[in-house]
Amino acid sequence: METYALLWAATMNAGTVLALASLGLLINEKAGIVNLGAEGMMLCAAIAGFATVATTGSDVLGLLAGMAAGGLMAALFGLLVIWMNTNQYATGLALSLFGGGFSAFVGTSFVQAKLPERMQFEVPFLADLPLIGPALFRHHPLVYGAIALTFALIYFLYRTRAGLVLRAVGESPESAHALGYPVRRIRLLAVIAGGSLCGLAGAYISIVYTPLWVEGMIAGKGWIALALTTFATWRPARVLLGAYLFGGVTMLQFHLQASGVDVPSQFLSMLPYLATIVVLALISRNPRWLRVNMPASIGKPFFPGT
Repeated sequence: METYALLWAATMNAGTVLALASLGLLINEKAGIVNLGAEGMMLCAAIAGFATVATTGSDVLGLLAGMAAGGLMAALFGLLVIWMNTNQYATGLALSLFGGGFSAFVGTSFVQAKLPERMQFEVPFLADLPLIGPALFRHHPLVYGAIALTFALIYFLYRTRAGLVLRAVGESPESAHALGYPVRRIRLLAVIAGGSLCGLAGAYISIVYTPLWVEGMIAGKGWIALALTTFATWRPARVLLGAYLFGGVTMLQFHLQASGVDVPSQFLSMLPYLATIVVLALISRNPRWLRVNMPASIGKPFFPGT
C-alpha cells in the first residue's frame, strides 16, 4: 500500500507540470489563440528559473524568473500573430524551435551547477497520517496552487464579467469589437498570462520536479500540454484530471521498472506519448463534439473593421 501512496504522490507532482502549462494554453485558446510554442517557452523558463536559483539561492525568485521568461516569449508571439497577423501555427513552431536552441546555448554553463539543498514541504499533522499523508500532504505548495488555480479559473471564466468578455473574444471577436471591446489587447493579455503559466511550469521542472539543468529536459511535456487542452475539451476541471492521468502514466513507467517488470525500457518511456496519441485519436472520432466545445475563432486571425 505504501508503494501505491508513493506512486500517487509522484503522479500529483508530475501532473502539476502538465496542469500549469495546460491551464495557460487553455487561457490562450479561450481567447482564440493557438500557441504551439509551449515547449520552447518552458525550456527557456526552465533555464531562467534554474540559473536564478543557482545564482541567488531563492526558489521564489527562480519561479518568478521562469514566469517572466515565459511571459516575455509569449508577448513576442502575441505581437507577431495579433498585430502583424502572422500565421499562428508557423509562429508557434518557430518559437518552440527558438526556445530549444536558445535554452541550450544559455544553459551550457549551468549543466554542472547544483542548487542549494531542497526544502521539504509537508502539511502539519496531516502529513503524518498513514498512507494518505505521504500521498497527499507532502508536496510543494505549487502542487496545491495548481488545484486552486483550476477552481479560480473556473470561477473567472464562468462567473465573472471579465471571463465572459474573454470567452466572447474567442467565440466572436467581430461582435466583441462591435461592442467596443479592445479585442487585440485582450488577446495579448491572455497570451501573456498563458505564457507566464507555461513559464511557471518550466521553472517548476528545473527547480522542484528534477532540480537540475539538462538540455531538452522538458522532453515533450509542452506538446502533451497542448494535446491535453483538446482532451479536456477546453474545460479547466477536465484539464486537471487529464494532467493527473498523463502524470500517472509517466510515473507508471518508473514504477514498473522498479518492480522488475520484464518490459523494454524504450516501450515504457514512450507510454505517455502513446497515451496522448490514443486519447486524441479517440476524441477525433467525433468531430461534431469537438466543434461544439471548441472556441469558434480559435486559430483564426482578427482584422478590425471587417
